[in-house]
Amino acid sequence: MRAVSLIVITDAGLARPRTVLEVVRAAVDAGAPAFQLRDKGAEAREMAEAARALLEVTRPAGALLMVNDRLDVALAVGADGVHLGPDDIPVAEARAVVREAQARHDVPSTFIVGTSTDDPHEARRLVADGADYIGCGTVYPTTSKANAGAVIGLDGLRRVVAAVDVPVFGIGGVSEARSEEIARETGAAGIAVIGAVMSAPDPGAAVRALMRPWLRRA
Repeated sequence: MRAVSLIVITDAGLARPRTVLEVVRAAVDAGAPAFQLRDKGAEAREMAEAARALLEVTRPAGALLMVNDRLDVALAVGADGVHLGPDDIPVAEARAVVREAQARHDVPSTFIVGTSTDDPHEARRLVADGADYIGCGTVYPTTSKANAGAVIGLDGLRRVVAAVDVPVFGIGGVSEARSEEIARETGAAGIAVIGAVMSAPDPGAAVRALMRPWLRRA
């Protein structure tokens, strides 16, 4: 997985009254390098239509698009990857499916399989199973995700970063100031945000502010 410092996760409710596509377009224009299409209530057809629309914006800009939960949709639309949660197809099985598709030249070798955990031992197992990156949180309290889990703080994020040799992204309650804190103090590869961009009055300005500490670190 190429160097990425920010993953913007979509949320139609937080984007209102704008559409997700409008917010993503503004974020892409501001230089956001990666996105995750997330819509827990959508059917496969709806997810595929949304992913195709987002790809028309992200791909020309060189930004990555991962599909949350749905490996089938990610493969069908030619997305850059999938992000799997604990209730989705296991990472090892997803990686096996991806390898078979790559052997047929149906999927590029760069296809990404990401996942989430805040446990260092679990993180090591997931990487051994084929995960390309780990989303780790909840780092700070958040209201953007109903089932975000217990707050682990910077120490919890550091433990996961130290446990694996793939990129780790801090998620949960990340603001501009907290992005600076994570960049300075944890060794994480970057951050993943939902509300900080989706509900921002100016999504482009929010993206630039969130990425600033990581650009300085680079």
